[in-house]
Amino acid sequence: MVNKTGCVAKLRLLPGGPVPNSRIIQAMRILPLVILASLCAASCSHRTSPADFSKMTEEFVYTTLSFSPVFASGQGLHEYHNVSFDTQLDDVSGQAIQKQRDFYAAFHKRLEALNRDSLSPEDKADYDIIESQLGLSLFDIDIAHSYQRSPQSYVELLGTALYNPLVLEYAPKDKRFEHIIARMSQVPHFITTAEHQLRAMPEIWKKVAVQENDGNIDLIDKNLRAQVPPPLKDKYEAAAAPAIEALRAFNHFLNNDDAHFIRNPNDPGPDWRLGPDRYATKFRLALATDRTPDQVLADAEARLKAVRAQMLQLSLPLHAKWFADHKDHADQTGETRQNTVISEVLNHIAQDHSTPASYMDDARKDLDQARNFTREKNLLTLPAGSNLQVIPTPEFERGIYAVGGFNPAPVFQPQLGAYFWITPIPPDWPKDRVESKLREYNFYNLQLLTIHEAMPGHYVQGEFANQVQPKIRGVLRALFSNGPYVEGWAQYITQVMLDEGYMNSAPELRLTLLKQELRVDANAIMDIRLQTNRMTDDQAMDLMEKQTFQEHEEAVAKLQRAKLSSTQLPTYFTGWRDWLRVRELVKSTKGASFSLKDFHDAALKEGGVPLPVLARLLTGKDLQ
Repeated sequence: MVNKTGCVAKLRLLPGGPVPNSRIIQAMRILPLVILASLCAASCSHRTSPADFSKMTEEFVYTTLSFSPVFASGQGLHEYHNVSFDTQLDDVSGQAIQKQRDFYAAFHKRLEALNRDSLSPEDKADYDIIESQLGLSLFDIDIAHSYQRSPQSYVELLGTALYNPLVLEYAPKDKRFEHIIARMSQVPHFITTAEHQLRAMPEIWKKVAVQENDGNIDLIDKNLRAQVPPPLKDKYEAAAAPAIEALRAFNHFLNNDDAHFIRNPNDPGPDWRLGPDRYATKFRLALATDRTPDQVLADAEARLKAVRAQMLQLSLPLHAKWFADHKDHADQTGETRQNTVISEVLNHIAQDHSTPASYMDDARKDLDQARNFTREKNLLTLPAGSNLQVIPTPEFERGIYAVGGFNPAPVFQPQLGAYFWITPIPPDWPKDRVESKLREYNFYNLQLLTIHEAMPGHYVQGEFANQVQPKIRGVLRALFSNGPYVEGWAQYITQVMLDEGYMNSAPELRLTLLKQELRVDANAIMDIRLQTNRMTDDQAMDLMEKQTFQEHEEAVAKLQRAKLSSTQLPTYFTGWRDWLRVRELVKSTKGASFSLKDFHDAALKEGGVPLPVLARLLTGKDLQ
């Protein structure tokens, strides 16, 4: 669960969400015939009873989790069918990938045999979620070939496997370290299998994988080693040495992959872009929208212009106060004047920022302030517990979580806690990089980051999701949350906080939010244009630095992120706008009885469904 501030809400398992049943075949129109055959062959199958749907949902959830013991145990599912997940790494072999593909194709046939029209609205929503995930999984295996192209996915899986037992206190510390040691002993075999699978890797993916893999080496060599219970030190050292050796060898493999794979010296290597057709397919499956990428692109580009004009009007009084000798640059016109006035005001705002040493503590203070305001304004029902922790982003995740993120509480054991990640500033950064980062996440932007990721953003959203009943529905919607629902909520509720007078309606905060909205617009524009080969790196940097006023360090990190992921960055734009549309639909339906708190509670109690589905669940009407 990534965009607003350059941060990502760390979503569970596969990204994306459901599309209505009638659209999945259209969405997958470019897939190979073998996939279409597996997905379409069941259309004439006999109908089975809707009473079986709950059992099918349970089977889908638990079988899918069993494919990833690391993820399952991290979600609090420690055993399934008498198999313990806590000591295992995922099987990433070709045979395991084929087993997963066979399950997804066969399950789709069974799903199509159901009479969807006879299901309740809630069950239809779950049906669509499952169907979309099947499409995304088959897309990933048969079209994107992530298991062959994405070395960072292996690196991040290993980091998660070793890190989760350290921070999630699901058992006594010595027991959890036994699990860590058991997994660490499997690292050499895991790396060998990964090397056998990988080929045709984009250069930027290899670069980030090496950086994150260095974090894994440090995790074993420093962080974990420092906390090993004394009775387990010998066992730990026996497993750590070959694990570190294997990880270092993996870095060598990635840095020298031309020695492993024959390549034309004139070939620039595999592209990280999906291309127009594949991107359109994934976009529809992941975002659960009936709009095409180009329609969203046009909306985002129009919105960017409108927000810039709004920022100019808000900046002029501040500019007159702070830069009286500059006048208002009336001798300039159009974008030039906008850029000059807005940039001067934003630069003045950016001077008020944390230090590298105070950055984390300042975020904690902001968290308390946001919680108190949410309670005072009665915006929604706050979680009863206090299971949120603010911690540094794990090193093996900092390639994509360059600023921070949110890691939800385990679905099956939410009492173990959720984590608001803040990515610390590396001590070896030069002064200009440090200043650029701190200026971007200044006093006001750090407030917005905290609202978005934690309170009352993703953390509150996650706590509501853990209460969805029946339990299997809650698990399904938590594991496969719709991206625009998740990221859109965090953007939407941040706007609500300011609309309700947060920080005494400071114009500096509102202007910073508008800058953030520009970033949301730019995220959608960049992802669509870059992935469909309609934007260069220089054009992307120009969009971020000149048109949306982002600091250079932020822009560099965002461009890298855009190359590491696809269809995630537009979730903020589509989700934010659609949350507002859902609210207006509910408001017009309820009339005088409409309550903002009741709307928020009702919407969050549904869990991570697509926003068009949410509109129907709350009103019985289609989203206009």
